[in-house]
Order: sequence, then C-alpha cells, then structure tokens
Amino acid sequence: MEQNLSLNLHVLVARLDRMADRILRAEHNISYSRFLALTLVGELGFSTQRALADGLGVTEPSVSRMTAVLAAEGLLDVRPDPAGGNRRQLSLTDEGKRVVASLRQEFEDKLAALVAHSGVPYAEFAEHTARLLATLDRTEQEPTR
Repeated sequence: MEQNLSLNLHVLVARLDRMADRILRAEHNISYSRFLALTLVGELGFSTQRALADGLGVTEPSVSRMTAVLAAEGLLDVRPDPAGGNRRQLSLTDEGKRVVASLRQEFEDKLAALVAHSGVPYAEFAEHTARLLATLDRTEQEPTR
C-alpha cells in the first residue's frame, strides 16, 4: 500500500470540513465556517477581525462580511477598537457563547463516534493530533534559515 500522508491529510481535513458543514447546516442552520469563527473568538480569544482572518485563513473583507452577519444574528458583538483606527474588537454575545458550547460538544461527540467506528483509538488520535499541532506551532516560531 502506497503511503501519501500529505495527500491523505488534505483529503481527510477537506472531507471532515464538508461533513461538518452538512451537519451544522442541516441540524442548526449555521455554516461550519461561521461556527469556526465563533469558536475562534470565544474559545481561543481571537479578539480582532485581523486575528480572526489569520486564524481562518481568509481575507479581512471576508471576515468583515461574516462578522456583520454573525452580529446581525445576535451571536457576535463587533465594536470599534478603543485605540482608534479601523480595527474592530470581537466578542461573543451570551447567545453566541451558548451556541458555541452546545455545538462544539455535539460536533465533538459525532467526530469521536466516527473515529471510534474507524477502529482508531480516540484518545491516541487526539494525542497524536495535539502533538503534531504543537510541533507545527514550534516550527512556525523558529526563525527561517
């Protein structure tokens, strides 16, 4: 069996993203990208549109449109930065916090069931994924040579 980890990881993540989007749209009428945005703001503290754009890997205008929709839906609070300029400060509303907490656990349970169904031990998969992410974080912090 030929090993092609880079391609397999790409395909796995793309398919998981599509699955998440289908589930969240069908069951909760929210896209996965909007759920990720709310999660990054609430759980990881991405407090500006620029930080959120970087975290999602999209442009600031795209995040500006998304945050306007999330604010209109009562899930996100968007305010001008007290320091001035064009920056916007982001925080979850109480409803946004409730949605993130509820959907995050529900989606985590579905992912855990998928992993268990594959025969891969969930705890090991989670540990290995965390280690890979930590290594990537450290590598990205190192100066390029």
